Amino acid sequence: MKVITIKKKTIFKLMGILAFLITLCGLTTTFAMQHYYKVDFTTGLVTASKLNVRSGPGTNFKIIATVDKNEYIRVFAGIGEWYVVQVEGDYIGAVSSKYVKPIYPNSSNNNSSGSQSGSNNSGGSSNTQNSSLTTDEQEVFELINKQRTNNGLQALQIDNEVQRVARIKAQDMVDNNYFSHTSPTYGSPFDMLKSFKVSYKTAGENLAGNSSNSAAVNAWMNSSGHKANILNSSFNYTGIGVVSSPKYGKIYVQMFIGK
Repeated sequence: MKVITIKKKTIFKLMGILAFLITLCGLTTTFAMQHYYKVDFTTGLVTASKLNVRSGPGTNFKIIATVDKNEYIRVFAGIGEWYVVQVEGDYIGAVSSKYVKPIYPNSSNNNSSGSQSGSNNSGGSSNTQNSSLTTDEQEVFELINKQRTNNGLQALQIDNEVQRVARIKAQDMVDNNYFSHTSPTYGSPFDMLKSFKVSYKTAGENLAGNSSNSAAVNAWMNSSGHKANILNSSFNYTGIGVVSSPKYGKIYVQMFIGK
């Protein structure tokens, strides 16, 4: 019978390799990527009392923001049972699809807005004459430009198309009783500008609910995000919608674009 002799040094080596493999197996983490799918809507209504927005599609990802019930969010795509969304504060993350109700645009609203657009020049004409503004809109326009010129910036000009879109958005907020950058009818401000065929390089939107024009502008200037839009040097055109609101007194929508 043949006897195999293994040196003690070799045994120690084999034991070391075995221990390393066991440790490696214990420490190894597997990763997988789910394929995203398109959704047939862009606006969702939050149905949970408070919805967590996470950094990825799963409860193991950290919470980066929260959204309250009945708030509207922008939905980009789906990943498994999760939606990729954008929420107030420009946070991009994932939320459970179980707590988001899809909102589909009202076709009659879209048709009516389309008929209004037929009476205006396509592509968005711009001018500095503000005869089309209401008294409230004119006052807000002047207050905004005063803030800009006081900070060494060029005054904004009224863009006729952007003005019309801002006014429609303000009325939409009153008619549908919401206060959000994401409209259940038109989607995000950028979706809305695109649907009304307004071209731009940069864009932004400020919202306010107030009974006073000057108080609304002051509130914007006391908020870092709103102030950044007002004093953004890349914006050179604007549109301002001010409509009566039973809840706030007035709803203010200012849209900015840069060409």
